[in-house]
Amino acid sequence: MPFPFPTGAARLAAAACALALTALVGCSDGGGGGGGATESATRSSASGGTQVTIKDFTFEPASLTVSPGAKVTVVNKDSTTHTLTASKGGSFDTGDIAPGKSATFTAPSTAGDFPYACTIHPFMKGTLTVE
Repeated sequence: MPFPFPTGAARLAAAACALALTALVGCSDGGGGGGGATESATRSSASGGTQVTIKDFTFEPASLTVSPGAKVTVVNKDSTTHTLTASKGGSFDTGDIAPGKSATFTAPSTAGDFPYACTIHPFMKGTLTVE
């Protein structure tokens, strides 16, 4: 006798179980402890480097904390050209970054908050914090 395929409630239960397992696996950070993930994702040393991704007309992350003089790489995963440009004082500017390309700039050497925007799409905004 062939194995019967689940129907009705059995199929629904199997789907719910598969969804729950997928969610559990997706939530695991693979690390050995709690916390710390946000700090390491948004902090960099002068030698380590940090990345900002442009996607769907947003900067990800929009707020970034780095050490003085850190290298910041900006990757454009959008379908149009963008920039990441300091809003005041000309502290940093990637120039035009074509779709699929990247640019790197050096964070200011002085501590402070440095708002930035895309000069082509001024509604795209973020803040670089140097500390």
